[in-house]
Amino acid sequence: MKEVVSVVLLVLLVSVSDANETKPNTENFLQCLHNRTRSVNPIAESLYTHNNTTFVSSYVSYTKNKRYSNPKDTKLIAIVAAKHESHVQSTVVCAKSNGIQIRIRSGGHDYEGLSYISSVPFVILDMHDIRSITIDVSKKQAWVDAGATLGELYTKISKASKTLAFAGGVCPTLAAGGHISGGGYGNLIRKYGISVDHVVDARIVDVNGNILTGATLGDDLLWAIRGGGGASFGVILSWKVNLVDVPQTVTVFKVNKTLEQGVTDVLYKWQLVSSKVPQELFLRAMPKVANATVSGKKTIAVFFYAQFLGSAKKLMAIMNKNLPELGLKSEDCYEMSWINTTMFWMDYPVGTSTSHLLDRPSDPPRAFFKSKSDYVKKPIPKEGMEKIWKTMLNFNKMYIEWNAYGGVMDKIPANATAFPHRKGNLFKIQYYALWTDANATDNNLGLMREIYHEMEPYVSSNPREAFLNYRDIDVGSNPSGKTNLEEAKIYGSKYFLGNFKRLMEVKAKYDPVNFFRFEQSIPPVRAM
Repeated sequence: MKEVVSVVLLVLLVSVSDANETKPNTENFLQCLHNRTRSVNPIAESLYTHNNTTFVSSYVSYTKNKRYSNPKDTKLIAIVAAKHESHVQSTVVCAKSNGIQIRIRSGGHDYEGLSYISSVPFVILDMHDIRSITIDVSKKQAWVDAGATLGELYTKISKASKTLAFAGGVCPTLAAGGHISGGGYGNLIRKYGISVDHVVDARIVDVNGNILTGATLGDDLLWAIRGGGGASFGVILSWKVNLVDVPQTVTVFKVNKTLEQGVTDVLYKWQLVSSKVPQELFLRAMPKVANATVSGKKTIAVFFYAQFLGSAKKLMAIMNKNLPELGLKSEDCYEMSWINTTMFWMDYPVGTSTSHLLDRPSDPPRAFFKSKSDYVKKPIPKEGMEKIWKTMLNFNKMYIEWNAYGGVMDKIPANATAFPHRKGNLFKIQYYALWTDANATDNNLGLMREIYHEMEPYVSSNPREAFLNYRDIDVGSNPSGKTNLEEAKIYGSKYFLGNFKRLMEVKAKYDPVNFFRFEQSIPPVRAM
């Protein structure tokens, strides 16, 4: 009996021997695509191979991290820049039947390039041309396609209503497909939660090429793709989301203080109050390597960003009561519409036209970067902060975002959606290092590991939590072509905490052969 149990555990926990493997067949794949789309929506104009003169530009325009930009990758068979749902369906069916993996890319904000790299033969399914948006003001809802950017969504909402918004991120070139499926963190989090808390339906292409939506989607799959990442389960075509109410007047400010101005004391106080202030107020603190007043010297400056759903007068009263150490002045505050705050968060000067929200990338990536994440549940002591400053000063360009939690996030259960990082967090951290010289890569990656190690005593533990949308290969990964369940448990527990087991069960139901897999995908639990 022990031997039988051991075999079962081996199958369940050691590895997923990806079933029904087919030897990659490129010619059959390409012919399959043409055959399936010839009569209604020909795919020729959406298909790019290495023979196309526009292949490289198609590849790099939605590649954000220069560390992973490799348009000459011989493993990359083709890019399918889908223009119709049938192109997505055909790509899935033809890739599966010919033993070819797919990588799904919408906006390209992929910190580790997992949507456009692989060590085995693969196709990029690029969703940027599937970008329709429909707003229903009377129902306070919208349908937004996977390739539509947040900038396009926010613009469309603002044209339809001055008092509606969507609880999404602050970067307008993020596309809805990946941003929402990974959680969708933004500056309305304390008032309205995150993006997935407002998803009520979706359209998704499953492993058999079928489109699931509404009743056919299933509550379990809808739960999983709200925070579990869509690429493990299928291809997200579009989301149906609820919009949220915002006042006509929203107030923002950005002020900064340096180490020489006593910012460590201010930031320590920020930790105590930023998750406790009224939920209409979102406060971000951003420690950053900056030039000191002494020529050639560096220091740490902490930039404090705020967005308040209300007037400057009310905001000043809240700040004077809760964080007078910041020394906020009324002239630091700017009242504006919600749509104009999107330009503020992009660091554009106040009054900049919101037409920039519609800008899309076209140039190759200009910089290399590395990001990591953490969750903080207890205030970091001042001596700990001072250790962090010393390590940060070894970087040339580096910042750490401290994003306030609290508000409604303390009231939403961890298993309400697949996104688990809810109650008990003071703030979420994003570490971000940027460089332009390829020769500086090893040094910057080493420094990121160093500062991550320095932070270990001050952040969540058992497991040390991580945010899925800030992909970090260091927290665990699998090879492109195989899925080891024990390894998946490592990154799965950090991204999904107690929700990981349920995610594997949903995966087994909708993709039992584990076709939708990549370096940090969710594996199926094998039925015995």
